Amino acid sequence: MKTKAAILRGTNQDWDVVDIEVDDPKTGEVVVEWMAAGLCHSDEHMITGDMVPPEEAWESLGIDNLWPMIGGHEGAGVIAAVGPGVSSVEVGDHVSASFIPSCGRCRYCSTGRQNLCDASGGTFRKGMITDETSRHRLEDGTELNMLAKLGTFAHHTCVAESQVIKVEKDLPLEAVALVSCGVATGFGSATERGNVQAGDTVVVVGTGGIGMNAVQGAKVAGARHVIAIDPIEFKREKAMEFGATHVFASMEEAFPQVQEMTWGHMADKVIMTPGVLYGDMMQLGTGLAGKGGTIVVTGIAPITQTESSVNLFELAMWNKEIKGTIFGSLNPRADIPRLLGMYREGQLKLDELITKTYSLDQVGEASLAVHHNEADGKLGVLCLAPSEGLGISDPEKRERIGEDKITVFRSA
Repeated sequence: MKTKAAILRGTNQDWDVVDIEVDDPKTGEVVVEWMAAGLCHSDEHMITGDMVPPEEAWESLGIDNLWPMIGGHEGAGVIAAVGPGVSSVEVGDHVSASFIPSCGRCRYCSTGRQNLCDASGGTFRKGMITDETSRHRLEDGTELNMLAKLGTFAHHTCVAESQVIKVEKDLPLEAVALVSCGVATGFGSATERGNVQAGDTVVVVGTGGIGMNAVQGAKVAGARHVIAIDPIEFKREKAMEFGATHVFASMEEAFPQVQEMTWGHMADKVIMTPGVLYGDMMQLGTGLAGKGGTIVVTGIAPITQTESSVNLFELAMWNKEIKGTIFGSLNPRADIPRLLGMYREGQLKLDELITKTYSLDQVGEASLAVHHNEADGKLGVLCLAPSEGLGISDPEKRERIGEDKITVFRSA
């Protein structure tokens, strides 16, 4: 099959939208016609190199060549073809992407920790997780890698059955795409990894696509104070709409205010979700947490960063804990449908997260908006649009969000 995809040829390179060839699916594989993809900060991390292993480590990781790579790992679409042995979906089903495969058999899946599935270990290697051979190539025969084995910045890609989750067909696919990574990661950082309890004081550092949903999660969990910190005024304003009770431009500004509102006890939970997490930010982050407090590290740090500023005496004597998390420590196959159910019942804001959409051909423009921190909110890439009607159709929701901030699916 000939189709289009946005690829990266290396770090600090521009996105290039090109024609590619996609093979038919083999055993345990499906072809997805991607309808929408969220532009996650992880895509930006691939451009800047923050998430790219240093070349001297490639051999030990089994990487022959990381590039070229189809971008995108946050997405939703329609099953276009199925390979032998596929049983969970059929042609025409609507699906969410799952950048974590959840094989159901490894130690982590079998103990309820699908977010740590062993099948995701080959993320940076070319080839399918099913048999390690490629299904995607340029017209000259060059094999393509896919970010997180998904490559949602494409009209079509072939992926493992374990990386798609069937969803109800009446759900807007823009909303489904958001839940596949950013929403779940932020929400779970608060509710699951952070274990926010009713009455807690919660600080969220950085309110982009993930942090905003950590705010939502803390509110849903019943936190008394939800303090959002972000240097961008628009994001602080939006955080109030998503459940924040207080907003500040910096951790330094927030510190005395958190101290005052908690009578000196400080926060029960601090969730670190900046665009890029640097080691020197951790001292302030841990300082915002009180005795017995939990600091959840969700934001991505540069992959080669090995130093962080943390007062170890305070960490031990005040019984604090620092926790890392991927996908908010949720289980994609159970929690993506759960979050979409909350959205359906009006308990989770998704439509309001989308402030601008781009066609696949405009992915470079969208990426620049993220790079320069010019995006007002979550950016969506509309990959393919055979027809309208898959977008936000509820007139009340459209009026609430504003027509100027909505682009229903249109042909790229």
